[in-house]
Amino acid sequence: MALPNGHETLYGVVRCRECVGMLPFVDADHVLLVGQWRYVIGRATWEIPTGALHPGEAPEDGAQRELAEEVGRRAGRLLRLTGFDSSKSILEEHAHLYCCFDLAAAEATPDATELLVVRQVRFDEALALVLSGEIVDAMSVIAILWADRLRRTGSWPPEPVSPAS
Repeated sequence: MALPNGHETLYGVVRCRECVGMLPFVDADHVLLVGQWRYVIGRATWEIPTGALHPGEAPEDGAQRELAEEVGRRAGRLLRLTGFDSSKSILEEHAHLYCCFDLAAAEATPDATELLVVRQVRFDEALALVLSGEIVDAMSVIAILWADRLRRTGSWPPEPVSPAS
């Protein structure tokens, strides 16, 4: 690969599909977290529901699909928090983050490789898990910190911003 200065180098890059992460609010003060074994770090973690987008799938549609698959819910409202690139050096992956509101029951259909435990916690507990280093997943950390920032603005919960897909 040629750099802008003309120097030639070799880079190893892992390319992933775009992904979504959802922070599902059961009510203004409670969220759902997912516990699962993570092979790469060799332990179970608490995190928000997340997953890869299917080819051609809109992020909002992927958020609804993954939310149903992992926690058995659909969102009546989605609030886009942010998007970010997981790594700037060896990983090509863009993540879309949402808060989910007005949850309704849906059939949970986790992948065969996902051994999930769903837990409802107070939002303040989820935030404390981030600040203590217990929650380490980047999508979870960023979503919870963004939601905390929005909650502190005094306009919480937000007004509807998008209908369910």
